[in-house]
Amino acid sequence: MKASDNQALKLGEVDFGILNELTGYWLRWAQLNTYKNIRCFFFDEFDITPGLFGVLEVVGCNPGLTQTAVAKAIGNDRSAMVAIVDKLEKRGLIERKPSETDRRSNALFLTSAGRVFRDRVAGRAWDHNEEFFSMLTAEEHQQFVGLLKRVALAGSPTE
Repeated sequence: MKASDNQALKLGEVDFGILNELTGYWLRWAQLNTYKNIRCFFFDEFDITPGLFGVLEVVGCNPGLTQTAVAKAIGNDRSAMVAIVDKLEKRGLIERKPSETDRRSNALFLTSAGRVFRDRVAGRAWDHNEEFFSMLTAEEHQQFVGLLKRVALAGSPTE
């Protein structure tokens, strides 16, 4: 194995066998590398995780969704949403209101501070995304995202 064949790992001469040819293996390494980088960006600059930002973004674009609907939209466990919303509510970024369609559920809305914060983070997230993926041309990046969407949606489990 050449060193350039597996730059993600600095373990020396390790034979990865079939792993080097499996798409899922490299997809996992790409995900780990990307997530580590984006998590540092979000946390260091905004004291927020990518997951919390994901909730802010979905709620900001879809005010009034229930906690369950937001959890489903972002692929989160419904039970984890309570803690997530608690954190965002404690920071004054999100608020719960009784749902107009289901009295047993809470609808989620960004506060005015939440809208300002979300806009600030989203702007920097775009910049960071361009910086991080600068190894790709604009066309390659667009194609890469399109391919990732196809892969992600093709294997979506149905409930």
